Amino acid sequence: MPTSTSALQLWDRPPHTAAKHSLLRTYLGAWFPIIAKFNRRVIYYDAFAGPGQYESGEPGSPLIALDTLINHSYFAQMSETEFIFLFNEKDPACSENLGKIIRAMKETDRPWPPNVKVSIESKTFIEVTSSMLDGLDERKARLAPTFAFVDPVGVKATPMSILARLTDYPKGELLVYFAHEAVTRFCGAGNIDEALTDLFGTDEYKDASLLNGMQRSQYVHDLYKRQLHETCKFPYIQSFAMYDHRGKRLYDLFYCTRELIGLDRMKGAMWKIAPSGDFSFRDRFANQEVIFSQSIDTNPLQIHLLQHFAGQAVTIESIVDHVIAATPYASSHVKRFTLAKMQTAGQITSPNQKKKNSYPDGTIIVFPPT
Repeated sequence: MPTSTSALQLWDRPPHTAAKHSLLRTYLGAWFPIIAKFNRRVIYYDAFAGPGQYESGEPGSPLIALDTLINHSYFAQMSETEFIFLFNEKDPACSENLGKIIRAMKETDRPWPPNVKVSIESKTFIEVTSSMLDGLDERKARLAPTFAFVDPVGVKATPMSILARLTDYPKGELLVYFAHEAVTRFCGAGNIDEALTDLFGTDEYKDASLLNGMQRSQYVHDLYKRQLHETCKFPYIQSFAMYDHRGKRLYDLFYCTRELIGLDRMKGAMWKIAPSGDFSFRDRFANQEVIFSQSIDTNPLQIHLLQHFAGQAVTIESIVDHVIAATPYASSHVKRFTLAKMQTAGQITSPNQKKKNSYPDGTIIVFPPT
Protein backbone atom coordinates (compact mmCIF):
# COMPACT_ATOMS: atom_id res chain seq x y z
CA MET A 1 0.00 0.00 0.00
CA PRO A 2 1.23 3.57 -0.54
CA THR A 3 3.03 5.20 2.36
CA SER A 4 3.04 8.78 1.15
CA THR A 5 0.27 11.19 0.27
CA SER A 6 2.56 13.45 -1.84
CA ALA A 7 2.40 11.44 -5.09
CA LEU A 8 0.51 8.52 -6.52
CA GLN A 9 2.17 5.18 -5.93
CA LEU A 10 0.44 2.11 -7.32
CA TRP A 11 1.24 -1.31 -5.90
CA ASP A 12 1.11 -4.91 -6.98
CA ARG A 13 -2.07 -6.90 -6.42
CA PRO A 14 -1.07 -10.01 -4.45
CA PRO A 15 -2.93 -13.29 -5.07
CA HIS A 16 -4.78 -13.12 -1.74
CA THR A 17 -6.18 -9.70 -2.69
CA ALA A 18 -7.25 -11.09 -6.06
CA ALA A 19 -9.12 -13.85 -4.21
CA LYS A 20 -10.79 -11.27 -1.96
CA HIS A 21 -11.89 -9.28 -5.00
CA SER A 22 -13.27 -12.42 -6.66
CA LEU A 23 -15.31 -13.04 -3.52
CA LEU A 24 -16.63 -9.48 -3.63
CA ARG A 25 -17.58 -9.72 -7.30
CA THR A 26 -19.33 -13.07 -6.87
CA TYR A 27 -21.32 -11.95 -3.83
CA LEU A 28 -22.35 -8.59 -5.29
CA GLY A 29 -23.54 -10.39 -8.41
CA ALA A 30 -26.10 -12.09 -6.19
CA TRP A 31 -26.75 -9.17 -3.81
CA PHE A 32 -27.60 -6.45 -6.32
CA PRO A 33 -30.67 -8.11 -7.90
CA ILE A 34 -31.96 -9.43 -4.56
CA ILE A 35 -31.73 -6.09 -2.77
CA ALA A 36 -33.07 -4.17 -5.80
CA LYS A 37 -36.17 -6.35 -5.95
CA PHE A 38 -37.54 -4.90 -2.72
CA ASN A 39 -35.84 -1.50 -2.39
CA ARG A 40 -35.88 1.63 -4.51
CA ARG A 41 -32.57 2.94 -3.15
CA VAL A 42 -29.47 1.04 -2.06
CA ILE A 43 -25.93 1.99 -1.09
CA TYR A 44 -22.59 0.33 -1.73
CA TYR A 45 -19.95 1.86 0.57
CA ASP A 46 -16.27 1.14 -0.03
CA ALA A 47 -14.64 2.70 3.01
CA PHE A 48 -10.99 2.24 1.92
CA ALA A 49 -11.33 2.44 -1.83
CA GLY A 50 -7.71 2.85 -2.93
CA PRO A 51 -6.58 4.39 -6.25
CA GLY A 52 -8.89 2.27 -8.42
CA GLN A 53 -6.21 0.17 -10.05
CA TYR A 54 -3.03 -1.80 -9.38
CA GLU A 55 0.40 -1.45 -10.91
CA SER A 56 -0.29 -3.98 -13.65
CA GLY A 57 -3.67 -2.46 -14.47
CA GLU A 58 -5.97 -4.78 -12.52
CA PRO A 59 -9.13 -3.01 -11.29
CA GLY A 60 -9.56 -2.12 -7.64
CA SER A 61 -12.63 -2.89 -5.58
CA PRO A 62 -14.59 0.27 -6.64
CA LEU A 63 -14.38 -0.62 -10.32
CA ILE A 64 -15.22 -4.25 -9.58
CA ALA A 65 -18.38 -3.19 -7.76
CA LEU A 66 -19.48 -0.80 -10.53
CA ASP A 67 -18.71 -3.27 -13.29
CA THR A 68 -20.56 -6.06 -11.47
CA LEU A 69 -23.72 -3.95 -11.39
CA ILE A 70 -23.65 -2.22 -14.78
CA ASN A 71 -22.75 -5.37 -16.71
CA HIS A 72 -25.08 -7.59 -14.73
CA SER A 73 -27.37 -9.71 -16.90
CA TYR A 74 -30.30 -8.51 -14.75
CA PHE A 75 -29.36 -4.82 -14.78
CA ALA A 76 -32.18 -3.75 -17.10
CA GLN A 77 -34.68 -5.17 -14.60
CA MET A 78 -33.14 -3.03 -11.84
CA SER A 79 -33.84 0.31 -13.53
CA GLU A 80 -36.35 1.39 -10.85
CA THR A 81 -33.72 1.20 -8.10
CA GLU A 82 -31.25 4.00 -7.46
CA PHE A 83 -27.76 2.72 -6.69
CA ILE A 84 -25.50 5.00 -4.65
CA PHE A 85 -21.80 4.14 -4.72
CA LEU A 86 -19.85 5.90 -1.99
CA PHE A 87 -16.09 5.50 -2.33
CA ASN A 88 -13.82 6.88 0.35
CA GLU A 89 -10.05 7.07 0.05
CA LYS A 90 -8.11 9.15 2.55
CA ASP A 91 -4.95 9.51 0.45
CA PRO A 92 -5.51 12.54 -1.86
CA ALA A 93 -3.39 11.18 -4.72
CA CYS A 94 -5.18 7.84 -4.65
CA SER A 95 -8.56 9.53 -4.40
CA GLU A 96 -7.75 11.76 -7.38
CA ASN A 97 -6.65 8.78 -9.46
CA LEU A 98 -9.81 6.90 -8.57
CA GLY A 99 -11.86 9.88 -9.72
CA LYS A 100 -10.04 10.00 -13.07
CA ILE A 101 -10.62 6.30 -13.68
CA ILE A 102 -14.33 6.52 -12.87
CA ARG A 103 -14.74 9.59 -15.09
CA ALA A 104 -13.09 7.66 -17.92
CA MET A 105 -15.37 4.72 -17.20
CA LYS A 106 -18.40 7.00 -17.47
CA GLU A 107 -17.17 8.33 -20.82
CA THR A 108 -16.69 4.80 -22.12
CA ASP A 109 -20.07 3.58 -20.92
CA ARG A 110 -22.18 6.34 -22.46
CA PRO A 111 -24.94 6.85 -21.82
CA TRP A 112 -24.16 6.37 -18.16
CA PRO A 113 -27.12 4.73 -16.37
CA PRO A 114 -29.11 7.52 -14.66
CA ASN A 115 -29.90 5.29 -11.67
CA VAL A 116 -26.20 4.77 -10.82
CA LYS A 117 -24.70 7.61 -8.77
CA VAL A 118 -21.05 7.79 -7.66
CA SER A 119 -19.64 9.92 -4.84
CA ILE A 120 -15.95 10.04 -3.89
CA GLU A 121 -14.67 11.30 -0.54
CA SER A 122 -11.13 11.79 0.68
CA LYS A 123 -11.34 11.65 4.45
CA THR A 124 -10.88 9.09 7.20
CA PHE A 125 -13.39 6.29 7.58
CA ILE A 126 -14.42 7.77 10.91
CA GLU A 127 -14.99 11.25 9.46
CA VAL A 128 -16.99 10.15 6.41
CA THR A 129 -19.13 7.64 8.29
CA SER A 130 -19.82 9.94 11.24
CA SER A 131 -20.70 12.87 8.98
CA MET A 132 -23.10 10.76 6.92
CA LEU A 133 -24.85 9.31 9.95
CA ASP A 134 -24.95 12.62 11.83
CA GLY A 135 -26.76 14.13 8.86
CA LEU A 136 -29.30 11.32 8.87
CA ASP A 137 -29.84 11.71 12.61
CA GLU A 138 -30.47 15.44 12.22
CA ARG A 139 -33.12 14.75 9.59
CA LYS A 140 -34.48 11.81 11.60
CA ALA A 141 -33.92 9.67 8.53
CA ARG A 142 -32.68 6.11 8.14
CA LEU A 143 -29.86 4.81 6.02
CA ALA A 144 -30.93 3.00 2.86
CA PRO A 145 -30.05 -0.72 2.62
CA THR A 146 -26.26 -0.72 2.61
CA PHE A 147 -23.44 -3.11 1.86
CA ALA A 148 -20.28 -1.76 3.50
CA PHE A 149 -16.91 -3.11 2.40
CA VAL A 150 -14.45 -2.08 5.13
CA ASP A 151 -10.98 -3.14 4.08
CA PRO A 152 -8.33 -1.06 5.87
CA VAL A 153 -4.62 -1.53 6.39
CA GLY A 154 -3.72 -2.34 9.99
CA VAL A 155 -5.78 -1.98 13.15
CA LYS A 156 -6.18 1.76 13.80
CA ALA A 157 -8.91 2.89 11.41
CA THR A 158 -12.10 0.94 12.15
CA PRO A 159 -13.42 1.39 15.72
CA MET A 160 -16.16 -1.02 16.73
CA SER A 161 -18.30 1.94 17.80
CA ILE A 162 -18.30 3.33 14.25
CA LEU A 163 -19.08 -0.07 12.74
CA ALA A 164 -22.02 -0.31 15.14
CA ARG A 165 -23.39 3.07 14.04
CA LEU A 166 -22.93 2.26 10.36
CA THR A 167 -24.79 -1.03 10.59
CA ASP A 168 -27.53 -0.02 13.04
CA TYR A 169 -30.14 -0.47 10.34
CA PRO A 170 -32.27 -3.53 9.53
CA LYS A 171 -30.79 -3.99 6.05
CA GLY A 172 -27.17 -3.14 6.75
CA GLU A 173 -24.51 -5.68 5.73
CA LEU A 174 -20.81 -5.62 6.44
CA LEU A 175 -17.72 -7.29 4.99
CA VAL A 176 -14.85 -6.25 7.22
CA TYR A 177 -11.14 -7.01 7.17
CA PHE A 178 -9.54 -8.02 10.47
CA ALA A 179 -5.75 -7.85 10.79
CA HIS A 180 -5.56 -11.12 12.69
CA GLU A 181 -1.80 -11.63 12.55
CA ALA A 182 -0.99 -8.09 13.74
CA VAL A 183 -3.65 -8.09 16.45
CA THR A 184 -2.54 -11.46 17.80
CA ARG A 185 1.06 -10.30 17.88
CA PHE A 186 0.42 -6.98 19.63
CA CYS A 187 -2.21 -8.08 22.15
CA GLY A 188 -0.61 -7.52 25.53
CA ALA A 189 2.38 -5.59 24.15
CA GLY A 190 0.96 -2.32 25.47
CA ASN A 191 2.17 -0.10 22.64
CA ILE A 192 -1.09 0.09 20.63
CA ASP A 193 -3.62 -0.57 23.38
CA GLU A 194 -5.72 2.49 22.55
CA ALA A 195 -6.11 1.36 18.93
CA LEU A 196 -6.92 -2.20 19.97
CA THR A 197 -9.50 -1.05 22.51
CA ASP A 198 -11.19 0.98 19.78
CA LEU A 199 -10.96 -1.93 17.35
CA PHE A 200 -12.65 -4.41 19.70
CA GLY A 201 -14.80 -1.97 21.64
CA THR A 202 -13.44 -3.57 24.84
CA ASP A 203 -10.09 -4.19 26.53
CA GLU A 204 -10.73 -7.92 26.91
CA TYR A 205 -8.22 -8.54 24.13
CA LYS A 206 -5.53 -8.13 26.79
CA ASP A 207 -6.45 -11.57 28.12
CA ALA A 208 -4.97 -13.02 24.91
CA SER A 209 -1.51 -12.29 26.32
CA LEU A 210 -2.08 -15.13 28.80
CA LEU A 211 -2.46 -17.62 25.95
CA ASN A 212 -0.14 -19.06 23.32
CA GLY A 213 -0.34 -20.54 19.86
CA MET A 214 -3.70 -21.67 18.54
CA GLN A 215 -5.49 -20.81 21.79
CA ARG A 216 -4.36 -17.20 21.54
CA SER A 217 -5.26 -17.02 17.86
CA GLN A 218 -8.72 -18.49 18.43
CA TYR A 219 -9.39 -16.22 21.41
CA VAL A 220 -8.65 -13.10 19.35
CA HIS A 221 -10.89 -14.31 16.52
CA ASP A 222 -13.75 -15.30 18.81
CA LEU A 223 -13.64 -12.02 20.75
CA TYR A 224 -13.90 -9.93 17.58
CA LYS A 225 -16.76 -12.09 16.31
CA ARG A 226 -18.53 -11.80 19.67
CA GLN A 227 -18.24 -8.02 19.57
CA LEU A 228 -19.73 -7.92 16.08
CA HIS A 229 -22.60 -9.99 17.44
CA GLU A 230 -23.17 -8.02 20.63
CA THR A 231 -22.14 -4.47 19.72
CA CYS A 232 -23.27 -4.39 16.09
CA LYS A 233 -26.14 -6.78 16.82
CA PHE A 234 -25.60 -9.05 13.83
CA PRO A 235 -27.29 -12.44 14.35
CA TYR A 236 -25.46 -14.06 11.44
CA ILE A 237 -21.71 -13.85 10.97
CA GLN A 238 -19.45 -15.96 8.80
CA SER A 239 -15.72 -15.55 9.17
CA PHE A 240 -12.98 -17.08 7.14
CA ALA A 241 -9.23 -16.86 7.45
CA MET A 242 -6.75 -16.37 4.64
CA TYR A 243 -3.64 -18.54 4.91
CA ASP A 244 -0.58 -18.47 2.68
CA HIS A 245 1.16 -21.53 1.26
CA ARG A 246 3.31 -21.84 4.37
CA GLY A 247 0.24 -22.16 6.58
CA LYS A 248 0.64 -18.64 7.98
CA ARG A 249 -2.60 -16.87 8.82
CA LEU A 250 -2.61 -13.48 7.09
CA TYR A 251 -5.96 -11.98 7.98
CA ASP A 252 -9.63 -12.74 8.62
CA LEU A 253 -12.71 -11.51 6.81
CA PHE A 254 -16.01 -11.25 8.66
CA TYR A 255 -19.27 -11.11 6.75
CA CYS A 256 -22.17 -9.84 8.88
CA THR A 257 -25.86 -9.82 8.02
CA ARG A 258 -29.36 -10.07 9.46
CA GLU A 259 -30.71 -12.21 6.63
CA LEU A 260 -30.21 -15.96 6.16
CA ILE A 261 -30.37 -15.57 2.40
CA GLY A 262 -27.44 -13.16 2.47
CA LEU A 263 -25.43 -15.50 4.64
CA ASP A 264 -26.14 -18.39 2.28
CA ARG A 265 -25.14 -16.36 -0.77
CA MET A 266 -21.86 -15.27 0.82
CA LYS A 267 -20.99 -18.83 1.78
CA GLY A 268 -21.79 -19.96 -1.73
CA ALA A 269 -19.43 -17.29 -3.04
CA MET A 270 -16.68 -18.38 -0.63
CA TRP A 271 -16.87 -21.99 -1.76
CA LYS A 272 -17.16 -21.06 -5.43
CA ILE A 273 -14.02 -18.91 -5.63
CA ALA A 274 -12.01 -20.74 -2.96
CA PRO A 275 -8.35 -20.23 -3.90
CA SER A 276 -5.84 -23.04 -4.00
CA GLY A 277 -2.07 -23.32 -4.19
CA ASP A 278 -0.49 -20.20 -2.72
CA PHE A 279 -3.47 -19.25 -0.55
CA SER A 280 -6.49 -20.83 1.08
CA PHE A 281 -9.67 -19.82 2.92
CA ARG A 282 -10.25 -21.68 6.17
CA ASP A 283 -12.66 -21.76 9.09
CA ARG A 284 -12.75 -23.73 12.30
CA PHE A 285 -15.87 -25.80 12.94
CA ALA A 286 -16.70 -28.74 15.22
CA ASN A 287 -13.09 -28.75 16.44
CA GLN A 288 -11.89 -29.32 12.89
CA GLU A 289 -10.42 -27.07 10.25
CA VAL A 290 -12.67 -26.61 7.23
CA ILE A 291 -10.81 -25.66 4.06
CA PHE A 292 -12.92 -23.96 1.40
CA SER A 293 -12.13 -25.73 -1.87
CA GLN A 294 -13.70 -27.08 -5.03
CA SER A 295 -13.62 -30.56 -3.51
CA ILE A 296 -16.20 -30.33 -0.74
CA ASP A 297 -15.47 -32.33 2.40
CA THR A 298 -18.66 -32.50 4.47
CA ASN A 299 -17.41 -34.99 7.07
CA PRO A 300 -17.30 -32.28 9.78
CA LEU A 301 -20.87 -31.32 8.87
CA GLN A 302 -22.09 -34.92 9.01
CA ILE A 303 -20.60 -35.37 12.48
CA HIS A 304 -22.14 -32.10 13.63
CA LEU A 305 -25.63 -32.95 12.36
CA LEU A 306 -25.57 -36.35 14.05
CA GLN A 307 -24.70 -34.68 17.35
CA HIS A 308 -26.93 -31.61 17.05
CA PHE A 309 -30.10 -33.45 15.97
CA ALA A 310 -29.46 -36.70 17.89
CA GLY A 311 -32.72 -38.51 18.66
CA GLN A 312 -34.87 -36.02 16.72
CA ALA A 313 -37.10 -36.14 13.66
CA VAL A 314 -36.79 -32.80 11.82
CA THR A 315 -37.80 -31.36 8.47
CA ILE A 316 -35.36 -30.76 5.66
CA GLU A 317 -36.13 -27.05 5.93
CA SER A 318 -34.99 -26.99 9.57
CA ILE A 319 -31.76 -28.77 8.67
CA VAL A 320 -30.99 -26.37 5.83
CA ASP A 321 -31.66 -23.29 7.98
CA HIS A 322 -29.42 -24.65 10.73
CA VAL A 323 -26.60 -25.39 8.30
CA ILE A 324 -26.76 -21.86 6.90
CA ALA A 325 -26.95 -20.18 10.31
CA ALA A 326 -24.53 -22.27 12.36
CA THR A 327 -21.92 -23.86 10.07
CA PRO A 328 -19.45 -22.78 7.37
CA TYR A 329 -21.43 -24.72 4.77
CA ALA A 330 -24.05 -23.44 2.33
CA SER A 331 -27.52 -24.73 1.52
CA SER A 332 -26.20 -26.33 -1.66
CA HIS A 333 -24.07 -28.68 0.46
CA VAL A 334 -26.90 -30.19 2.48
CA LYS A 335 -28.73 -32.72 0.32
CA ARG A 336 -26.42 -34.39 -2.20
CA PHE A 337 -23.11 -33.77 -0.42
CA THR A 338 -24.24 -34.53 3.13
CA LEU A 339 -27.62 -36.17 3.74
CA ALA A 340 -27.41 -38.52 0.77
CA LYS A 341 -24.05 -39.80 1.99
CA MET A 342 -25.39 -40.21 5.52
CA GLN A 343 -28.46 -42.08 4.29
CA THR A 344 -26.40 -44.38 2.09
CA ALA A 345 -24.24 -45.14 5.12
CA GLY A 346 -27.34 -45.94 7.18
CA GLN A 347 -26.85 -43.03 9.58
CA ILE A 348 -30.25 -41.40 8.98
CA THR A 349 -33.72 -42.48 7.83
CA SER A 350 -36.88 -40.83 6.54
CA PRO A 351 -40.45 -41.99 7.21
CA ASN A 352 -42.09 -39.97 4.41
CA GLN A 353 -39.45 -40.04 1.71
CA LYS A 354 -40.78 -41.20 -1.68
CA LYS A 355 -37.36 -41.68 -3.23
CA LYS A 356 -34.15 -42.49 -1.37
CA ASN A 357 -31.55 -39.70 -1.35
CA SER A 358 -34.18 -37.20 -2.51
CA TYR A 359 -35.22 -34.45 -0.11
CA PRO A 360 -38.06 -32.22 -1.35
CA ASP A 361 -39.68 -29.71 0.99
CA GLY A 362 -41.45 -31.40 3.87
CA THR A 363 -39.14 -34.41 3.97
CA ILE A 364 -38.62 -35.59 7.56
CA ILE A 365 -35.19 -36.82 8.58
CA VAL A 366 -34.76 -39.05 11.63
CA PHE A 367 -31.44 -38.91 13.46
CA PRO A 368 -30.51 -41.76 15.81
CA PRO A 369 -29.92 -41.06 19.52
CA THR A 370 -26.33 -40.79 20.62
